[in-house]
Parts: sequence; structure tokens; C-alpha cells
Amino acid sequence: MRVFVAGATGALGSHLVPALVKASHEAVGTTRKKGGVARIEEAGATGIVMDPLDRESVRSAVAGALPDVVVHELTALSDMTGNPKRFDREFATTNRLRTEATDHLLAAAQEVGARRFVAQSYAGWPTERRGSWVKTEEDPLVDDPGREARESLAAIRHIEQAVTTAPGIEGLVLRYGAFYGPGNGLARGGAMAEMVRRGRMPVVGGGSGVWSFLHIDDAASATVAAVEHGAPGVYAVVDDDPAPVSEWLPYLAEQLGGRRPLRLPAWVARPLIGEFGIAMMTTVRGASNAKAKRELGWAPAYASWREGFRTGLG
Repeated sequence: MRVFVAGATGALGSHLVPALVKASHEAVGTTRKKGGVARIEEAGATGIVMDPLDRESVRSAVAGALPDVVVHELTALSDMTGNPKRFDREFATTNRLRTEATDHLLAAAQEVGARRFVAQSYAGWPTERRGSWVKTEEDPLVDDPGREARESLAAIRHIEQAVTTAPGIEGLVLRYGAFYGPGNGLARGGAMAEMVRRGRMPVVGGGSGVWSFLHIDDAASATVAAVEHGAPGVYAVVDDDPAPVSEWLPYLAEQLGGRRPLRLPAWVARPLIGEFGIAMMTTVRGASNAKAKRELGWAPAYASWREGFRTGLG
């Protein structure tokens, strides 16, 4: 199939393009800068420059590619500091990519008759924080994620609703777990990994919040599976091992050769990390990958972050 990848030089796109080529798909990838074209073509795909926030630029790029499938992997997270008090501020451009760019891409895909549209979302903090500590796609999103992340939740709601209800096209949304591995903040030398290694990320309030992780190569393989088959809808794409912060954070620090994380009461940490940061440490939920395994025929090569943090950080 001919697959159009919006965001082909990003954290996931740079792994997805070679995975699509390896699976014998004809890939066309976009970049916002001319320098990215060569990187895409080195991976065996066709590279084009596109401004995802410009409707005519998107329309022209998609019309020129005439894809069977459009994949939306656009983000702008390279300058993230990891400060949860600044979450919406640091996600401002990504939120526009999840709203404005999604609408541009969907309209262009429908116009050229693409049959399928695959878009990214996130598994974890956007889900409701009551009941089971491991959620499925049937569980609702949280009403209020914390004042620092309200705009980001609204953008996630938009992309999920727009893609899964678009007429005339099969819309699939992949809720990825927290990425780790080469080319990410959670890789050896990455921004988040360095925070952990230096002991700057404490366990707050007991660390009861549950996270679901995903190696970047597993994210790429799941996306290839969604390009090829699976019914329209939402899929949580995570590993098999949701775990509380109190377990994974000290283990990660150990694998990075860093300091054992400090432990802070929530009342001490709240002025430093805000309402959303406290939730990330104490009340967020993990996700089940049962639907993705069953309906996409996919399984993660790194079944657990325990193995992944030990051998897959890059």
C-alpha cells in the first residue's frame, strides 16, 4: 500500500518509515524542514516538505502522494523540560497539531479517497482515575486532568473524536504508552533519563500512580499493523506490564547507574510539580493491550519495561 506519514522525522515517525518500507509498503513521509527530506529518503521512502498547520500545504502534499492510508504522527516535543507545571505550555504546538493539523489531514485524505487514517493518542493520564488501576478503551477519559493539562486533554479528545467519526474513511486511533528507547527523552542521554539518573525525579506521595510503557520499535510495529488491518476505533498500544511509579522509577534509576530516587510527601511536592504532577505520581491509571493484541494481531517485542529498561534504552 501507499502510506503517507505526517511527521516522518519525529520520535516515532523516524522508526515507523523504515518499518513500513521493510513491510513492503510504499511510504511517503513529511518533514517541516528541507534538511529532513534526506533522512526520509535514506530510509527508503519519498520525502516531502509540508507545513501541517497550513491547510493548502497539507492538501497539496496529500494530493501529490495519493495515499491509500494516512498516518498522523505529528508532535513538537523536542524542547520539553519535563516540568508538569508547564505541561499545556510545552504542548501548545502539539495541541495545535492534534486539532488544526488533524482536521487538515482528514479533509485532504477524504478528498483523495484514502481508505484509512491512523492517528496517535496517549494511554495513561487522560483516562479516568477511579476504579481499576488498569483501564481499557471502554473506560471514559478523565473529566479534569489538572489545570496544567486541560488544553492537552481537549486536544486529545478532539483527535480521537474527529478520527473515529470521520465519514467515508476508516479511522483508527492508537493510544501509545510512554515511549522509551533510541531517539526519545527516555533513552540513555535523553532529557527524562538524565533527570532520573541525577536523582531529580522523586517518588511522590507513595508513587501509587500506574504507568504503561512502550518501546519505540514496538510502537512502530503496532502502527504498521494498524495500517494493514483492524477495525476502526481506539486501541491502547502498551506493553504487558502496567506498574506503579514506586516500582519502575527506582528500577530505571538503577539501570541508568543513577541515584536512588528521593521520596517526597505530596504536600511538599505540590508547589513544585502542580496538581497534574501529583496526579502523574499518585492517581493516573495504566492501560490494557488486550484489544490491540486481539484485533491488530500485534504483540510487543519488549513485553515488560523491566526488560526494556535493561536492554532497550539505546
